[in-house]
Amino acid sequence: MTTDTALSRPGTEDWGPFGRPLFDDPSARALSRVGVVDVGSNSVRMVVFDGAARSPAYFYNEKIMCGLGKGLAETGRLNPEGRARALTALKRFALLAKGMDIHNLTVVATAATREATDGPEFQAEVLAQTGLKLWVVDGEEEARLSAQGVLLGWPEAKGIVCDIGGNSMELARIGDGRVTRRATSPLGPFRLQQIQGGVAERQKHIIKTLKTLQSEIRSEGERIYLVGGSWRVIARLDMERRNYPLTVLHEYRMMPGPLLDTIQWILGSDPAVLRARIGTSTDRMDLVPLACEVLRELIHILKPSEIDVSAYGIREGLLYEVMPDRLRQRDPLIEAARISEQISSRIPGTGKMLYEFLEPLFPDVTRERLRLIKAACLLHDTTWRAHPDYRAEACFDNATRANLGGLDHPGRVFLGLALLHRYKNNRAGSRLEPLFRLLTDDQMQDAEILGKAMRFGAMFAVGDPSKAGSLKWTPKRRLLELTLTRDGRDLFGEVARARFASLALAMRAETRIVDPA
Repeated sequence: MTTDTALSRPGTEDWGPFGRPLFDDPSARALSRVGVVDVGSNSVRMVVFDGAARSPAYFYNEKIMCGLGKGLAETGRLNPEGRARALTALKRFALLAKGMDIHNLTVVATAATREATDGPEFQAEVLAQTGLKLWVVDGEEEARLSAQGVLLGWPEAKGIVCDIGGNSMELARIGDGRVTRRATSPLGPFRLQQIQGGVAERQKHIIKTLKTLQSEIRSEGERIYLVGGSWRVIARLDMERRNYPLTVLHEYRMMPGPLLDTIQWILGSDPAVLRARIGTSTDRMDLVPLACEVLRELIHILKPSEIDVSAYGIREGLLYEVMPDRLRQRDPLIEAARISEQISSRIPGTGKMLYEFLEPLFPDVTRERLRLIKAACLLHDTTWRAHPDYRAEACFDNATRANLGGLDHPGRVFLGLALLHRYKNNRAGSRLEPLFRLLTDDQMQDAEILGKAMRFGAMFAVGDPSKAGSLKWTPKRRLLELTLTRDGRDLFGEVARARFASLALAMRAETRIVDPA
């Protein structure tokens, strides 16, 4: 176990509610086309990140299930077939990187390569045949990089990161934007396959190992963040058992009791039937029952308050590694929304102006709600190319299914519903209704108000709505006041009046129009 020093967190200049646009920052633009390859015990994956996205944008993503570490515990060597498949994959990835003009492809190898007696031989073979240098990390460094990946998506994350691979499992403590205690163990499913004596002996081994990890990491009753393909399959099956309406794994949250029920259900079911229900590979599904055994004891020993799934891990941790500090400090949701606006909206920059126009309507909202309002304003015009009949649903789908960091599932649905109401007054009868149950009635009402406010503000003027007027909200009197400018008087036509009235109705407000004439 080791302890890292805290990441530098210098103060930032005040650039208003949205901050300085990072896509205009040369150091951020230099991060375009960051390529990483993760040579794991079970899979070899290449990811290429594109652009200055604090919430990572995946330009390319390919995975090969090689099984490099299968049988390692028994033979001490890399699996021959897996080694050949991994080499073939790396040859392909080297050529792809060259075609994408990636000059520095970072290749990280973990448990299988570092533990195999022929690991150095494999490194030399890869270098000779592909020109790629494998960076073989130890278990604690692997834990640090995986934990940094979680911080990339969850800047405020606090608790224990648990990353399971084929031959090892790592734990790392995170909080206050940094990684501290780290520990590694041989609790990967490939290793557990070699334990003699069946389920009972495996359970004894798992419990003994986890108690050692607990003494090193010093955790009980904290939130756990799960990283790794086997964990994601378990989470996806938990969604299936619960009939959960949103099948986005990132920031999917589970409570210990119901998750233990899911684990019992998985262990008592036919793996082939489960695999068919969620479409995972046979190679991955073969490891899931062993991962279930580990997770069950992890819950019993660490007694987590909550178990969350992170789609970000070691590859995203490598991206985080090369980010300048000022980029790390940014809100991943706002940065992703800003870049989406820059790429897809008709008039980039109007989201900030719309937010400033609507800000008086939300005087006492929480910090979390405020960031959703900012994100909605940035995204309000990014699906304008969609067919008008489907534009509202396209907005909703973009928000709920996009690769966005720093956004939990209720937040996704809130953002999606607000954007739906940006284009549509009524949500009744929508095919999306099952997702609405992730929100309370009050949250749905608030999302409708935000959507109808954007619907009015965006159509009230071209570009900056403040040039046409200003809003004032007096909650005690439930009075919504619109003060028009001279230009605004002519812009406040029939459609704008109807949308203002619809907003007032959603707010249950009386209205007053102040005309300069």
